[in-house]
Amino acid sequence: MILCRAIAVFFIAMSISIAGPSLGLGIDFVENRYSPGDFPLVHEGQAAPLIFDAADYAGVLLAGKDLQGDIERVTGKKPEISKTLGSNSKSVIIAGTLGKSAAIDALVKAGKINVSPIVGKWESFLITVVRNPALGVDLALVIVGSDKRGTIFGLYEMSEQIGVSPWYWWADVAVPHQDEICIRSGEYLQGPPGVKYRGIFLNDEAPALSGWAKEKFGGFNKEFYKKVFELILRLRGNYLWPAMWGNAFNEDDPANPQLADEYGIVMGTSHHEPMLRAQAEWKKHGVGPWNYATNQAVLKRFWEAGIERNRKFESIVTIGMRGDGDEPMVNGGDMSANSQLLERIIRDQRGILSRHVNPDPTKVPQLWALYKEVLEYYNHGLRVPDDVTLLWCDDNWGNIRRLPTAEERKRSGGAGVYYHFDYVGGPRNYKWINTNPLPKVWEQMNLAHQYGANRIWIVNVGDLKPMEVPMEFFLRMAWNPGALSKDDVSKYTQRWAAREFGRQRAVEIAEVVATYAKYNGWRKPELLSPETFSLIHYREAELVSKSWNDLLAKAESIDRDLPEVQKASFYQLVLHPVRASATVADLYIALGRNKLYASQGRASANVEAARVRELFERDKEITDHYNRKISGGKWNHLMDQTHIGYTGWQQPAVNILPEVTENQLSENSSYGVTVEGSVDMWPGCNPDPSLPRFDSLGRQRSYVEVCALGTGPVDFKFHASHPWIKILPDVEKHQDQRLWVDIDWGTAPIGESEGYVSIEGGAGTVKVHLTALRATADQEREAKGCFGGLSGPIAIAAKDAVKSVAVGQVHWDLIPDYGRAKAGVSVFPVTAASILPPAAAPYLEYPVYLAKAGNVDVDAIIGSTLDFVPGRGLRLAVSIDDAPPEVVDAFPGKESESRWGNAVKDNIRILRLSHVIDRPGRHVLRIAMVDPGVVLQKLIIHQEPLPPSYFGPPEVGLNVASR
Repeated sequence: MILCRAIAVFFIAMSISIAGPSLGLGIDFVENRYSPGDFPLVHEGQAAPLIFDAADYAGVLLAGKDLQGDIERVTGKKPEISKTLGSNSKSVIIAGTLGKSAAIDALVKAGKINVSPIVGKWESFLITVVRNPALGVDLALVIVGSDKRGTIFGLYEMSEQIGVSPWYWWADVAVPHQDEICIRSGEYLQGPPGVKYRGIFLNDEAPALSGWAKEKFGGFNKEFYKKVFELILRLRGNYLWPAMWGNAFNEDDPANPQLADEYGIVMGTSHHEPMLRAQAEWKKHGVGPWNYATNQAVLKRFWEAGIERNRKFESIVTIGMRGDGDEPMVNGGDMSANSQLLERIIRDQRGILSRHVNPDPTKVPQLWALYKEVLEYYNHGLRVPDDVTLLWCDDNWGNIRRLPTAEERKRSGGAGVYYHFDYVGGPRNYKWINTNPLPKVWEQMNLAHQYGANRIWIVNVGDLKPMEVPMEFFLRMAWNPGALSKDDVSKYTQRWAAREFGRQRAVEIAEVVATYAKYNGWRKPELLSPETFSLIHYREAELVSKSWNDLLAKAESIDRDLPEVQKASFYQLVLHPVRASATVADLYIALGRNKLYASQGRASANVEAARVRELFERDKEITDHYNRKISGGKWNHLMDQTHIGYTGWQQPAVNILPEVTENQLSENSSYGVTVEGSVDMWPGCNPDPSLPRFDSLGRQRSYVEVCALGTGPVDFKFHASHPWIKILPDVEKHQDQRLWVDIDWGTAPIGESEGYVSIEGGAGTVKVHLTALRATADQEREAKGCFGGLSGPIAIAAKDAVKSVAVGQVHWDLIPDYGRAKAGVSVFPVTAASILPPAAAPYLEYPVYLAKAGNVDVDAIIGSTLDFVPGRGLRLAVSIDDAPPEVVDAFPGKESESRWGNAVKDNIRILRLSHVIDRPGRHVLRIAMVDPGVVLQKLIIHQEPLPPSYFGPPEVGLNVASR
């Protein structure tokens, strides 16, 4: 059995090759053509029977029936289920739990299988092929679990391996037909999981999930939860906080808790619902105020009833207390008084547990959620017994607020994380669609893993759909956090796409899924406004719209080529989120244009007004198609969430058509001229318009737009003052006529030159001035291999450092596809100690060319990560040339609500340092590590204030050659 041990060590890691269908075990052991030595699961029209012991756990038998159904889904052949080995078949599947299956225990006793790698382990399983397992049986496929869920996970691993997606029901993923299924001979082992409890929280579930569940099942009853429990287990989860907006899991259907226990789902209640009682139960049964200081006896009886009711079921008990309705606890706002009261509450709650569950409360799994102000109580010294799991929380926007210190990692109860993919609260709700890029999720949960918060991972998934992709990623990562590296996230997504839609288009589909989440991560749709993306600087809004529409065109192209059987799932998982998100982004950009163009008097303001109305109607159609058309209306109501027309943090009652402006147009052919970087319109403004500066190192181009102000056709001529000024009409269709202006640097004079572009016609003449800076030969030589030019800011992608220096094992490395960038750059290992100047620290270098001496600002654009280590900031050290490094901290003091709000809305933070350089020319910018956890995305070096925009100036590359 040496081979078994070797395989056990090797295959515990999750492979991310795109080779096969499973995202669970990590090696694909299923073949669709029989070879000698294989186990014939379905061969020559016969399905091997399934053998289960009637004494095994109910959840194992339920999962066994699912495997039976899955084999039939794939092959059309339904295997027999038997309780004994007395089958006529020469090949059988024997599945069961150690100590609960006579057949499995007999194989162990006979030395036919070696279960030592899983004995006593949490949720572990072994899948192996055994020859001559019993008299009259030639071959057995054995699936054995260390415990109830170990066996269940082994059975669902088989289902996934043969081609049944965990989302076959929840996203209508088609099951590819196979005539034969064979299992390669070998021993396949997995477990124990890296995170003990891995779960989801169904929350903020009205109007979408609640409306759907009521129509589909009659409410949040056992028929609804059967589907939820099965999905969680297929995804390797084991834990649930149930729907709680006016819902009570234990009372909505009294069969719910028993069913959860049978399936093997560990139940809990949310961070503000202590002692296994839903808030809705207090609304129904509570007498008096939700205040332990004034209503202790009533609350104790209420909690005791909940614990007594659920004492026989596997649960994690939430302890502590918040105010009614997830509000801060009310006691005059006195931190000391509230802390003392919480200490008493927790002491009394543990007394209830000792009386009703176990005389030793340390044997009862418990958590204390350090959510919002509760973390402040902890920071001021409030403590709970060591056996209680500290559930650290994010800021509701995917940034973990705190992680355990080295001392806290010694606690027997360990630590966990409560994370969010959905939220109701400030700055605004985000409930409608998936806005959670996987690289960001990986980065934050890797911090949790590395800092020892591995007892519980639970994520708020809102309505469950449409959070399919991040939800599965979260649970898969929780199963084995160390097996999924930052470099493997894209491969994981490709493997997911191959499982759902086949290998042929998997890379393309994965790219679409990753990209739409990235774009939504730029700015969540609920936070969009007409002003979000600049309409006048850097073509920002235009490029955002183009990005979305290029992505939509790609998704629609893939959809056209897919077989009909895959279209429903592709719509739910890929096409809908792209189409819906692109529509809302375009709506707000069109609204911004309408407002700008109306203020300028453009006729095209009216076109944009019509575009806003059209897009609003398109959004309705997209929603209706999801709700009523796909899968025969199976998902009706799941897209009922409003998302257009926010004016504050709370959602509007209905989507609101934004107010637009239409200009009253005269029947004439008048026109105006506007230029990139300005909101003014000429003629009529002073001084004359000027384009942003051109320089031969930056190689910019810019545009002039000639805009109709009336209903008649516009007729004009244009010419340049000098032959080195090039004017090219835009080949793309625009409502107004755009002229691109560029410089022929081969003929432009060296040094600074002035010129203009003249627009002439019946509406008058407008001269658009420009300045061209052509570098000298010396400037070209000095700037070669540098970032930057002769004018304007210098924007550099952090990943483009020309030099990266490590200190020992501590180094900067890329996180692919992170944030706004193609890759973020962060320090690894993430648990490295802080390094302050002048000590040697890992650093990045960027050669830059600065055209003039004087004051220089350096803006470091970093991820929105919080200062998760107590007593430490989130710092970088920045220097230019040989100057001493200056330290800048993202958290120089107590953070204001508005500063935090801006960080989560923009999903970045900006660190700024000012420097003085004594000469123009070549310089070296160095970014040195101080604290791990900083994810650097972009650097902007500027000597003038930056014009307002969302992304800032676009990144430039190195000057690679003399010009």
